[in-house]
Amino acid sequence: MFDVATLQTIFRKLNFRNGQVNQNSCTDRAWNNITSSVETNITCDCTFNSNTSCHVTIIFLKSLNLVGNIPAEFGNLTFLRELDLTRNLFNGSVPTSFTRLQSFTKLLLLGNRLSGPIPPEIGDIATLEELVLEDNQLVGPLPENLGNLNNLRRILLSANNFTGSIPVSFSSLKNLTDFRIDGSNLTGKIPDFIGNWTKLEKLHLQGTSLEGPIPSTISQLKNLDELRISDLRGSSSSPFPDLQGMTKMSRLMLRNCLIMDTIPEYIGDMTDLKILDLSFNKLTGTIPRTLQNLKAIDYMFLSNNSLTGGVPDWIRNSDKNFDLSYNNFTESFPFTCRESDVNLLSSFASLGSNSNSWCLKKDLTCPEEAKHHSLFINCGGSGTEFEDNEYEEDLNPKGPSNFALVGNRWGYSSTGVYLGNESSLYTARNQYGLNMSGAAYYQTARLSPQSLRYYGLCMINGSYTVKLHFAEIMYTNDQTYRSLGKRRFDVSIQGKEYLKDFDIMEEAGGVGIGITKEFKNISVTGSTLEIHLYWAGKGTTAIPGRGVYGPLISAITVTPNFNVDTGKGLSAGAIVGIVAGSCAVVILLLFVLRKMGYLGGKDLEDKELRALDLQTGYFTLRQIKTATNNFDAANKIGEGGFGPVYKGTLSDGKVIAVKQLSSKSKQGNREFVNEIGMISALQHPNLVKLYGCCIEGNQLLLVYEYLENNSLARALFGKEEQRLHLDWATRQRICIDIARGLAYLHEESRLKIVHRDIKATNVLLDEGLNAKISDFGLAKLDEEEDTHISTRIAGTIGYMAPEYAMRGYLTDKADVYSFGVVALEIVSGKSNTNYRPKEEFVYLLDWAYVLQEQGNLLELVDPSLGSKFSKKEAMTMLNIALLCTNPSPTLRPSMSSVVSMLEGKIAVQAPIIKRNSDSQDARFKAFETLSQDSQTRVSAFSQESQEQRTMSMEAPWTDSSVSVPNTYETREHSSSSLLINKDLHDTSS
Repeated sequence: MFDVATLQTIFRKLNFRNGQVNQNSCTDRAWNNITSSVETNITCDCTFNSNTSCHVTIIFLKSLNLVGNIPAEFGNLTFLRELDLTRNLFNGSVPTSFTRLQSFTKLLLLGNRLSGPIPPEIGDIATLEELVLEDNQLVGPLPENLGNLNNLRRILLSANNFTGSIPVSFSSLKNLTDFRIDGSNLTGKIPDFIGNWTKLEKLHLQGTSLEGPIPSTISQLKNLDELRISDLRGSSSSPFPDLQGMTKMSRLMLRNCLIMDTIPEYIGDMTDLKILDLSFNKLTGTIPRTLQNLKAIDYMFLSNNSLTGGVPDWIRNSDKNFDLSYNNFTESFPFTCRESDVNLLSSFASLGSNSNSWCLKKDLTCPEEAKHHSLFINCGGSGTEFEDNEYEEDLNPKGPSNFALVGNRWGYSSTGVYLGNESSLYTARNQYGLNMSGAAYYQTARLSPQSLRYYGLCMINGSYTVKLHFAEIMYTNDQTYRSLGKRRFDVSIQGKEYLKDFDIMEEAGGVGIGITKEFKNISVTGSTLEIHLYWAGKGTTAIPGRGVYGPLISAITVTPNFNVDTGKGLSAGAIVGIVAGSCAVVILLLFVLRKMGYLGGKDLEDKELRALDLQTGYFTLRQIKTATNNFDAANKIGEGGFGPVYKGTLSDGKVIAVKQLSSKSKQGNREFVNEIGMISALQHPNLVKLYGCCIEGNQLLLVYEYLENNSLARALFGKEEQRLHLDWATRQRICIDIARGLAYLHEESRLKIVHRDIKATNVLLDEGLNAKISDFGLAKLDEEEDTHISTRIAGTIGYMAPEYAMRGYLTDKADVYSFGVVALEIVSGKSNTNYRPKEEFVYLLDWAYVLQEQGNLLELVDPSLGSKFSKKEAMTMLNIALLCTNPSPTLRPSMSSVVSMLEGKIAVQAPIIKRNSDSQDARFKAFETLSQDSQTRVSAFSQESQEQRTMSMEAPWTDSSVSVPNTYETREHSSSSLLINKDLHDTSS
């Protein structure tokens, strides 16, 4: 054997003591050693020189934990055809010496520590058929000349750090049967030329930074057996890719691919299909009947879509793993929340009050009185105690499509099946004997290949601290290939992403080390806490073996940030009673003090108010004076009819905004009471948070969270130096934020609230330009048994719905109308009341209807956006705005429907309303009448407060019409647009 000396050099460099090479090694059976974890093999060809000479043609050195650089001497084995060094500890770069091998067909280096870019010289190995570099640390762009490898059949590059786009030269790889590049940082569009790969059987594009849509040329890949694409980037939705005729498909996974369409009927023709994953898209319509033809199906994931209709009997009665959670099914059926392999959690748009089916409803509203205020779970393990807390066991082994419920206290929902090893487990134990310190719960964990949600159920509304405990226990801390795994996943709480590409081992500083991530001030507003762990295709998937990846969590600790009432939780009726009672007590108190000629009195703390168990804090006047530097003018950020607003900083560093009641304000007392009563019972990410109040001496103060970017009005159409450049994506998000806040007020909170004064000045923006609704001084409680409220009119001209402005007919559809006006302002960047393109148009809305009739609605889009916006999305928002401002309240959508339309989950069809219609004329006549009628009613207030209306440099922009005292807002009045607040001015002082 002529290659003995070369092999001896290679093994010496590898320090491979078991590799004793001699002239007889080609026939030595001891070399051909294959076990479940180790494989060594040297294969020779002894047909050279009339069967007198042997040369090495194949070398397998797998899972041997070999270290160092890959020896360049492999390039001296002239006749080497295959080299497999899978799962070792090789580092350094890929040797270029392989280019000397004239018959080289397979280079398999999966699961090492190779770094640097792929050498361009690899593209010169014309005979190469398989290139496997998966699960390494390679970087840089993919070499263009890899496209020269015309014989290449398999190229596996997943779990590296490649950047750039897929080179155009790859279009020449027409013999490809297997292409995988999951978890890289590749950008750009999925190239159209993948349609050239007509022999392709496996295509994996999971967790890249590639953009959708999936190109139409994919329809040419009729030989596909396995298609996995996930987590595509992009801002617009796309139709379902044309996969018709791909009857060989066994695994079809298009997860989170921005698909907005129905499920094609032809999927039922893929009769060999074992796994179907279409989750986390925007699929609509019903489940096709043809899917019951999939007799080989084992796993079907259709969760997190907007599917409607009914759940077919063949799915409900199946013993296969089907996940249909988080959809909008409408046809109900008898069902209980028992454990099943068919996961229907939160899958119905609406259901009756049957308590047995509460888990099918949106938001998992508690079927009984909410009473829990803490949560301790030992994920994947037995019950244990730590720091005097009893952590409950979580031993359920199920995971592919499972919702497990523990009483009505907590539960988990797990979705997905492991890539390359569908039998992998969903719980883990410290199997490598890691020396771990700390709590016992670090010894076990629950994991999932795709999506894992934990729920705290029937929890009392309030603020909580959530601690998530992690420890990596599936990799080793030794010098073996089992230590090379990288687990990366995302973590969201209450729908907000807190951790992106989270790596336990990297954060903790190694394996077997416990780490706790703490999240404070997590708000529970609807009795359910949701913790979501999601695998977005990043990290390794084949270390220590196929199927070891995905989110992993050891334990969960949830504790309240409020004093726990040891009695029963409050019902909705009780909360209403408390709010009403608190308002009555404070009104009475203020009335007495006002009759005495001053506010406050000798009792510096309102003990009665403090006794009213509202979910708000109480501040002393000293605290607030210290925070605002004794109401220093430098901290003044605005002034309204209510009084001045100051920025302050509490002793713990928290920045606040303080509303101070003006001693001359006749409207402040009532609104002070109303805001405390309303906001203290409401908590939502898109509502301004009330931290508390102060009633002390002659001071009435409200303390809010401070929002850095002030009001939406100032950002859109304030003074030039105050405006913010809001790109199209930000405007969209702001619009959705407002809609979500209103949907919560109208439909989701225990107290059904009509805000009555939605406008751009009452929408505030935080540091990240997230929108929050403010100013609840005019809000009304919407009793469910009443179809509407007949009330005196209070609001802002230009934003009030006509039925409310004319007749005092108030429903939540009045807020929908106001939202439509604000949405119009967001798209156009113009104020509805201040922008008049021509004299004959009273409002921006009036002009919008003219442009709609002319088919020129896009003329409304803010010119400052230039061409940097989606015309389709702009038309969607404009049509929604017009739909919401329909003169008929019954034709306006609910705010939950508006949210769905904005998110692309349901279609939008704006009504055609003629500007010369009676209803349209009535709308503007109503505003004119109100303006004239209100002149005398507001004159006293206008004169009284005009002197106070000054604004600091930090103060927000405000429109010329302000209905009520508003956070950070300066108030002005003009003859064209006036304060209409009969509620306040018809009330004797």
